[in-house]
Amino acid sequence: MGLTGYYRRFIRGFSKVAYPITSLQKKGTTFKWSQGCQESFEKLKHLLTTALVLKIANPEEELIVCIDACKEGVDGILMHNDKVISYQSCKIK
Repeated sequence: MGLTGYYRRFIRGFSKVAYPITSLQKKGTTFKWSQGCQESFEKLKHLLTTALVLKIANPEEELIVCIDACKEGVDGILMHNDKVISYQSCKIK
């Protein structure tokens, strides 16, 4: 889940929406991406990129870049004053 957990405070019911994905992280659980996981991912992506969360960047102020990487991909978030400006994610082949 990477950096998305940081933004749980901006999303009502985050833990319920994210449960199919977070349950994959339990010890002894076989990682199997299901339709429920995909639906959870799509809903989280939508919730994290709606206008209620995102902010317009002011180029004259300091911006923060947060990056999370693993063997499967890289995620990045551009922030200002604890508000998200932009998300970027890419899968590593």
